[in-house]
Amino acid sequence: MDAIVRLAEHVVGTRYGDLPACAIVATKTFILDSFGVAVVGSTGPWVAELIAAQARWGTGGDARVWVRGTRLPAPEAAFCNGYQIHNCEFDCVHEAAVVHPMAVLLAATTAYAERTGDVCGRDFLTAIALGVDVGAGLGLGSRAPLRFFRPATAGAFAATAAIGRLMGVDVDTLVNAFAITHGQLCGTMQAHAEGSPLLAMQIGFNARNAVVACDLAAAGITGPHNVLEGPFGYYPLFEGACDLGPVLGDLGRVWRITEVAHKPYPCGRATHGVVDGTLQLKGRHNFAAVDVARVECLVPPLTHRLVGRPAQEGMAASYARLCAPYVVACALLNETVDIADFGAEALTDPRRLALAARVALRTDDNPDENALAPVRVAVTLRDGTSHKIGLDQVYGGPARPMSPDAHLAKFRRNWRAGALLMAAGEALFARVDALEEVADVTELVDLMVA
Repeated sequence: MDAIVRLAEHVVGTRYGDLPACAIVATKTFILDSFGVAVVGSTGPWVAELIAAQARWGTGGDARVWVRGTRLPAPEAAFCNGYQIHNCEFDCVHEAAVVHPMAVLLAATTAYAERTGDVCGRDFLTAIALGVDVGAGLGLGSRAPLRFFRPATAGAFAATAAIGRLMGVDVDTLVNAFAITHGQLCGTMQAHAEGSPLLAMQIGFNARNAVVACDLAAAGITGPHNVLEGPFGYYPLFEGACDLGPVLGDLGRVWRITEVAHKPYPCGRATHGVVDGTLQLKGRHNFAAVDVARVECLVPPLTHRLVGRPAQEGMAASYARLCAPYVVACALLNETVDIADFGAEALTDPRRLALAARVALRTDDNPDENALAPVRVAVTLRDGTSHKIGLDQVYGGPARPMSPDAHLAKFRRNWRAGALLMAAGEALFARVDALEEVADVTELVDLMVA
């Protein structure tokens, strides 16, 4: 029996009452965080063009694009909102799975819920938690280095699980939905390697495809059954070696949403370790950016592969967010990394580029193909003084989480960037905090449009 059946049974058979309090709190936290990230993402590049293109692909007002409020068919609205969640590299991540579990999932599930108009907050919360179990579980089951863009591919399965749960389908129908999703999977790492805006659009493609897959399965359309472990299933085609035994054994016992990490900074999570180390050293020893002769970072192979690229003149924001030397330079200059660091003025700042040229990443001997930590950072000053730090856990992760105040400060800062009324943001926070009592999650979308 293919493992997809066991995942489908978990999704279909789990009820709200099965979720422990920690999973409920974490689900609310990352729903709110992801909504806030989408709001600031609405200011990102190509949003208007993407919405205009979607409007040519079908008519209907099932769901809305967040912030702008443009009405589109649910698959197209899911596409746009998924892109907005991920285009600033500010959305949460399950580090061990190397999956951004909420991007595809929240965009697609919210679009479906708005189209339906009768999804209550309790069911929505349950579906999102189960979707994270599926998406993060697929990433954790991989024993191979990234070959495709896993946040998009695993995210598609996560969204399919959540929508299927809200539809109330049986196990066989959900397996068919997973199969139809598998037939549409996409997400090339070439977009990551080049820092292309297509990277975030791949989140959108898979959000759209998850809605389509569930609609087709609900209509009775069937698909192949061995979509994870069959000879042309997800793991042989998209991943490589896998071991799903521990993942399946933990279903209903370990809730993956409780393992998700915040992103304190709007850049690739693989940059966060070197930023964290740099900022800790700067805080302890009170040196200025101008005092730095060089920064040397020892990182796992995956970190080097994802963000070890050099800073370049004329680089796009999507490239710079995945460039550890540039991000470290911003941290040294500003004592943080923020959205403004990826604007045109900052990207052409000669001080940043010169400082980034003095940052080097080297690979350690970590055997884990999916590890982002530990990291080691050494800062050498112009007077020859050297300061070093080693981090086994990076700020924002479950072992060193953002405080509730820091989490809300991030949400509010992102909300303001979208030029929405702060009263609506505070109302959204209150609704998500009491999500079990919300009669129709369309109320959440009402607060997210101008």
